[in-house]
Amino acid sequence: MQIAVVLFDRFTALDAVGPYEMLVRLPGAETVLVAERPGPVRNDAGSLALAADRSLADVPHLDVVVVPGGPGQSAQMDNEALLDRLRAADASNTWTASVCTGSLLFAAAGLLPGRRAASHWLVALGHLERYGAEATGERVVTDGSYVTAAGVSSGTDTGLTLLGRPAGDEHAQAVQPLTEYDPRPPYDAGSPRKAPAHLVEEFRKKSRFIQT
Repeated sequence: MQIAVVLFDRFTALDAVGPYEMLVRLPGAETVLVAERPGPVRNDAGSLALAADRSLADVPHLDVVVVPGGPGQSAQMDNEALLDRLRAADASNTWTASVCTGSLLFAAAGLLPGRRAASHWLVALGHLERYGAEATGERVVTDGSYVTAAGVSSGTDTGLTLLGRPAGDEHAQAVQPLTEYDPRPPYDAGSPRKAPAHLVEEFRKKSRFIQT
C-alpha cells in the first residue's frame, strides 16, 4: 500500500505530521512525504522544513493521499498541476483525506460537490459550501472514500481513522496507547462552541475569509 502526505509551501506542520505519525505504523504500507518537487518544504512559520522525498509525479499509483492545510493553501487553489494530480490520485486511490483547509484543495479540484466535509471552523467552512460541499463542524467526517477533518490537531484523528480501515480496529486501538494518544487538554476551549464567546467573536473579525 502506498500512502502520500502532500506538502506545499507554508503548510501547517501538525496537519501533515499528525496523520503521518499514525499512518507510518500501518503494516505493509509505505508512507511518504511528497511535493511538486522533491526537497525541503517550509511550514507556515518558515521555521521548520520537512523533506519531500518524492514528487507527486513519482507516485502515480496511490492508495491513500492526505493533504494538510495552512496559509499556503490559498496560493495552491489555482495550481492546476497540483489539482490535476489530486484528481488523478482520487480516481484510482482507496482513500482521499485532508486536514484543516486542505479540504479546500479537494473542493477546488471539483471532488466534493454534494459531499459532507469538514475544515477549520473559522477560515474555510463557508468556502466549502461555495464549492458545493455540505460543510460540517464535525471533527472528522467520512463520506464514501473521503475523510476530511477540522483544524490542525484533528489530523491525528484523521490518521487514526484511516489506520483502522485497512488494518482493522484492533490494530488502531493498539497504536493509540503505544503513541499515548489520549488527549486531556488543560483547557476545555477547543472548539467555537466551548471557547469564550468574546474570543470567538474576535477571531471571526480577524478571519482572512468572509464567513457565511
